[in-house]
Amino acid sequence: MNDFPIESLPYGVFERNGNAHLGVAYGEQIFDLHAAASARLFDGVCDASLLTATALNPLLAAGKKTWGTVRERCQALLAKSPGDEHFVDRAGARMRLPLDVADYVDFYSSEQHARNLGRIFRPDAEPLLPNWKWMPIGYHGRAGTIVVSGTPIARPSGQRKAPNEETPSFGPSRMLDIELELGFITGSEDIFGLVLVNDWSARDVQAWEYQPLGPFLGKSFATTISPWVVPLEALVPFAVKPHEQSPQPLPHLRVQEDFSLDIALEIDLQSAKMRNAGVSAVTISRTNARELYWTMSQQLAHVRSNGTQIRPGDLFASGTISGSDPGSYGSFIELTWRGAKPLALPSGEARAFLEDGDEVTLRGWCERDGLHLSFGECRGRVEST
Repeated sequence: MNDFPIESLPYGVFERNGNAHLGVAYGEQIFDLHAAASARLFDGVCDASLLTATALNPLLAAGKKTWGTVRERCQALLAKSPGDEHFVDRAGARMRLPLDVADYVDFYSSEQHARNLGRIFRPDAEPLLPNWKWMPIGYHGRAGTIVVSGTPIARPSGQRKAPNEETPSFGPSRMLDIELELGFITGSEDIFGLVLVNDWSARDVQAWEYQPLGPFLGKSFATTISPWVVPLEALVPFAVKPHEQSPQPLPHLRVQEDFSLDIALEIDLQSAKMRNAGVSAVTISRTNARELYWTMSQQLAHVRSNGTQIRPGDLFASGTISGSDPGSYGSFIELTWRGAKPLALPSGEARAFLEDGDEVTLRGWCERDGLHLSFGECRGRVEST
């Protein structure tokens, strides 16, 4: 199956001869936009500097019209093969972050995820807090700790205090978790494309510091994104009716012709013991992005509503995406109900939260009418501090 057909053409940054080159994934190859622009194959379409840059940011800043014309030229060139010198094998390419992330916001847009955490932490109270259905809840994360798929994740240290402990202690997190998310990347005003996001979370650190303010050190140590940015234009065939919302949102969050996306998502886990024994990763969760309550347009509208400036290269993550059954939850804290129901692995091991050597891979794809588009993978392996 072709994960990256001509209808997709996601953007990424890869290394060629020691330099960062902008390219698009096409089948099993990467079409080198840096080389093609240097050969004047994009003359009359855009300034070559947009495609010979070392990150997507100049193209993001160029705006929606330029995005469309560059994409059209890519499809036209690939339809007639522009020459072998403009391609590299995708399998052997070393990928870099596709953009210089300007700002990073993480939302909390899955109702089922919010309800699950409410039931875990407030079992005798209403799971959803009073404001949750009135606005997309979110927080500002650290853009400087966003890393590309394949980057090792060092177990973070921090203050943590278990319920049975009288005083807090400092040390490596004992409740390291992941969050299965989608993220969208903006130009100066519009949404350019989407990536997979794993918002690594130290739940014990988070639980202690999350009083009374929001996420801080339990969330700021690492966030992994997939290397390929799938253009929003490529995802139009997979648009679906958004989640029904009640109560009706306030006027600034009512987006005409709004949509959600039918994107299948899964989490794979492989322990060090499994890897050493040659046992393949096991899928521990499957869900879909259409489960999100708040849409990308509403998230962006809410961010803008106080006058915040949106910059090319801003990353907005959805928050954990969870479905209605336990096999569709997007984090370990839900999958194991905060460790009360550990996951059984094929190796005979059990997991409440992540152990050193565990490797987590997020995957995403769309399928409809014979068309298959992949987001690639978003992978990270936990290392000791």
